[in-house]
Amino acid sequence: MAVLIIGAGLVGSQIARILVESGERPVLMDRAPQPGALGEIFDLSRATLIEGDVLQQLSLVQAIRDHDITEIIHMAGNAMFTVGAQRDPYAAIQLNIMGTANVLEAARVMGVRRVVVASSNVLNHHLEGGQGEGDLSREEAFPRPITIYSACKQAMESLGLNYARWFGVDFAAVRYGAVAGPWGGAGGGGPSNVFRSMLLAAHKGEEAVVPAHNLEWVYSKDAARGTVLALKAGALKRRVFNLTMGRLNGPDEISAALRSVFPGVRLRIDAPFDGTPALREHKFASNLGSAKDMLGFVPAYQMNHAVRDMAAWLKSRAA
Repeated sequence: MAVLIIGAGLVGSQIARILVESGERPVLMDRAPQPGALGEIFDLSRATLIEGDVLQQLSLVQAIRDHDITEIIHMAGNAMFTVGAQRDPYAAIQLNIMGTANVLEAARVMGVRRVVVASSNVLNHHLEGGQGEGDLSREEAFPRPITIYSACKQAMESLGLNYARWFGVDFAAVRYGAVAGPWGGAGGGGPSNVFRSMLLAAHKGEEAVVPAHNLEWVYSKDAARGTVLALKAGALKRRVFNLTMGRLNGPDEISAALRSVFPGVRLRIDAPFDGTPALREHKFASNLGSAKDMLGFVPAYQMNHAVRDMAAWLKSRAA
């Protein structure tokens, strides 16, 4: 019996590390595996790495059968997330929606115990409308997603919830904030790469560009831990969970965290050059009540801890 992690990147690598450290041997499936980057996060000899495409249903079924998979964590997402989906909407729709449908259907047919899918707290923030104020007789009863990526994530959650309701697939979705954390490979969303570029610049003694807006972040180690908690939890009374730092972090907090780790660092506060909607101003922090009550999740990394841990990783990597 094993856990299948689909998508072996920034968060998937940390999930594998947690499972390996707990004595499990996870199976990581990726369309283009990056063993070098993964090996910097956990001992590759204690996991199984396979190549596979979530859009190929037979790849999923074969992986489940060959490796006696009983649980799935679906992390695969389109390149650059929100920005990438705006640039190439059809590919993002295919990967996010049809990829998730393939995972859910394979889990249904093969009798997988639980499926946890990576969602995003863009569904807490990238919304407009709702003039109907919840009145189901009106066309605009509820707010709607305003980006292709957030529309995909809403569809993914809705598919999973219906597979749970009608077909008995034990489904959960975890909504990550903007993810930051150690990762030496390709991939990641706009905010993840902004954070990494900022830390790399500070580490090298160069000018670091700090995002100008208030955002909800989550450190990759916390995102991974919350995901594993969702995978291993008992019977779920709810199936969608926010996983963030539980607060907004603006340029002042991030700047203070950088200066505490890199005294004398040169900083510039600016909007991202591509105007990514992923870095749009957040006006509130997501409620972590369900994640705390049902999963026991409390974020261990606030921004100062995240910056310090990431800096330590960069230093060890350089050494």
